[in-house]
Amino acid sequence: MHKGRGFCYNIHPMTILGEPLFAKDANGRLKSRVGTIFFKTPGLVTTGAFHAMQRMEWIEHVNKLRGAEGLPPMTEAEEDAELEQSVDLIFTDRQILIRPDPNRVDLAVKADEELQKLVSKRNIRYLNTHSAKVRNALRARGENWRMARQPISQDDIKQIIESSRVAILGEPTFYYYNSASGTRYATVAGSEMATELDPATFRAQLKEAQVLFARRNRLGNPELDLFPVTTPIEIKQKFKALEIDSLNDRELCAAVHAIDAEWRMSIPPELRVESLDNYDWRMAMAETITRGPNETAAGAGELIQGISPEFYRQIEWLPGARVIDNGEVIFDSIWEEYNRTRDPALAEICDLRVKNIIFALTRFFADLEYINIGRITRSLARDSEGQPRRRNVYICQCKSKRKPLAAIYMLTFQKWGIAEHLDEGKDLLRSIIEANEYADYIMDRRLMCQQLGMNLPHRVAPGSFTEKYYGRNQYNGTTVRAYYYLRSYVNGTASDKIPLSKYRNPAFALKFAELMGEAAALDLVVGRRTAEKENLFDKYYEVIQIGSDGLPVRLVVTDHSGSFASYQHALEDSVAPYANVVRRRAPYLTDVQAFADAYVGAFERKLAETQQKYRDRRRAFDELFVHRPYDVGGSGAYRWAKTLERLDHCDPALIAARLRRAINA
Repeated sequence: MHKGRGFCYNIHPMTILGEPLFAKDANGRLKSRVGTIFFKTPGLVTTGAFHAMQRMEWIEHVNKLRGAEGLPPMTEAEEDAELEQSVDLIFTDRQILIRPDPNRVDLAVKADEELQKLVSKRNIRYLNTHSAKVRNALRARGENWRMARQPISQDDIKQIIESSRVAILGEPTFYYYNSASGTRYATVAGSEMATELDPATFRAQLKEAQVLFARRNRLGNPELDLFPVTTPIEIKQKFKALEIDSLNDRELCAAVHAIDAEWRMSIPPELRVESLDNYDWRMAMAETITRGPNETAAGAGELIQGISPEFYRQIEWLPGARVIDNGEVIFDSIWEEYNRTRDPALAEICDLRVKNIIFALTRFFADLEYINIGRITRSLARDSEGQPRRRNVYICQCKSKRKPLAAIYMLTFQKWGIAEHLDEGKDLLRSIIEANEYADYIMDRRLMCQQLGMNLPHRVAPGSFTEKYYGRNQYNGTTVRAYYYLRSYVNGTASDKIPLSKYRNPAFALKFAELMGEAAALDLVVGRRTAEKENLFDKYYEVIQIGSDGLPVRLVVTDHSGSFASYQHALEDSVAPYANVVRRRAPYLTDVQAFADAYVGAFERKLAETQQKYRDRRRAFDELFVHRPYDVGGSGAYRWAKTLERLDHCDPALIAARLRRAINA
């Protein structure tokens, strides 16, 4: 039935009043930007420019249906009941955005399920993800992937920030621009730099800023705002209230300096160092300039509680599962769509390996309520040139029915498994044998590190499951085993991600230096290196845990990767890279010498203590791996023997002196 403003047609059991979803005019613009879905009388309205108009039109439509059946129009109470069972929708060129009422998330979920009958689930997203009720509803269905922001590398984040720098009046680039919202953001450092311009230019810059502070762009967003977004509104008001023409140059500069000082004091300490090298500032700025209107994405901390800041935009969430009744596993319904369509785009997120992980977890934990799986798209560890190390690492959010909060686990796949050996051209039997040997070697190295005193995660559960091998070998299509290692997530902050402002506190800096010195000594002993023989220390794996007093209390090495790669060189010849712990933090320390003394002192004490522990219990160390093959070509038992030999013969005082010289070089 044609209706001047659109169409009315039925898709059982729902009536659609208006234009089809995503319909466009002759100029390629959407015919409808908003919609309302109703449930008491099932229907969808896409006519009209406002949700209020669509509700009125739906009431009129339902009354016409009642009239055709000889029924009177709805009473006011019946109309209210009709409208209460509805959900607002917003349409973009490619997505339907559901705007849920946080107190009736059940209706939003129902709308979601109905809309999936019309469009692909990947094109349906939720607004109001800032609401815990909305996030919890999606999380409980294994759907973190539907409210997560797209992952992005640290290098790309730096590039985005650099490229966002813009100017006003063609002057130096003091502002950062959010292209999605159209808002420029001023920083306190940029304001301070502006006072160094020549007086006329500085005055013109301020006048233009005042104009932009008072103006909104075509999207309804401020033309200019202050960073961070938590800056008190009073700071902006003081800039807007400046009587620029009534002040001479000296007075104007002094007035701006006074506002800048108040602005800087209002900023959290970790954001006061405005530099791409300051991790916290970098992440906060990236969040500010990439957030768009109608934002459907929750922040990393909202998606997964207790996660460290270094995981910002590093997790690619994938379809998970929920568990109901007596252990019945219900996979995300996107799998049904993929199985039906075999859409290559869906294949990117419908990862069979993730399904196997979910199977493994539900077998391991018998009382799960839901599982969300995220893939760490690029390793957070870096080599000496800053290049990412690619790893098969997943993060698992598992909610037990017996516990109030979800537990977080890290799952890492074995670097050299059967598939990797097949890719080298080896036959299937040789690949299986070498993968099995490497699995033993991984756990043996963990025991070696523990024996020497390295503080590792308390438990690691090795496991495996079968999957198809697709590669360059003749065994393409063969079922092989994939080996993985599951451990609890370690709370804390990686040593290289500690906010730079923390080092201004002498008590924090000295305690940090001591923990790092002890860890550096053990790291040197076990010879942790990359495949390219680069030093791995202080590059993500060392996690600092903070006590109730705000000071470091513990350091945990989350992964013993690379241990015993270097086992033949004298320790004094390998100590120089450990000087970087002090050198890279020197600009942010109030007392560099005290920090260096604490670091080197702890290093020497730990090295001497470890050496003495070996000498006191020599037999326990020497015989630890006598049951393992001893091969001078580099077997685990041989590397262990060589490690103990050089530990026994080293001079801790000499090595510490070399470390100090490297720091001062």
